[in-house]
Amino acid sequence: MSRSMQALLVAAGLSVAGSAFAQATPAVPADKQALVNRVLAKMALDTVGLQMLQAPVAEMVRQSRVVVTSRIPADKQDAVMKDITADATRFLEQEAPPLRASTQAAVKTSVAPLLAQKFSTEELKQLAEVLESPVLAKFETLVPEMKKTVGDNVAKANAAQMQPKMTELQNRIGMRLRAASGQ
Repeated sequence: MSRSMQALLVAAGLSVAGSAFAQATPAVPADKQALVNRVLAKMALDTVGLQMLQAPVAEMVRQSRVVVTSRIPADKQDAVMKDITADATRFLEQEAPPLRASTQAAVKTSVAPLLAQKFSTEELKQLAEVLESPVLAKFETLVPEMKKTVGDNVAKANAAQMQPKMTELQNRIGMRLRAASGQ
């Protein structure tokens, strides 16, 4: 499991109850807070908000591409898509700093106190060591290759039976689109 996936899972679980814990949590000793900070540094939670914003923006651009290719004259499609992509990029660049600050504040006020409350100093030390482990880092660099290998093998094993079905589905969708548009 990648660090970003770990971070998303931990953040989702921890932030649900984090605000209540943050309000009721006493001051954390400096040595324990340092360990909490080490763990948080390896979790990459500061990117969660940005990832939440990037997904719908990317989907908007994808949907725009479909509309542009079906409704805009071919000679104008590249320019329109370039403008749309530039607009989306500007939006992300503009919204990223405040979103990153908001995410960091949420982590500081909800996840950090929860980690400090739910884990002992020794457990935090062990967790930090695991997350900082060179073996974990090496494993995580291998994850994309492993996923690609599995994907390639699944595609190879299923291509012969899936391709005709995919073509049939594509044809049915095309017929429905043509019927709906009166062609």
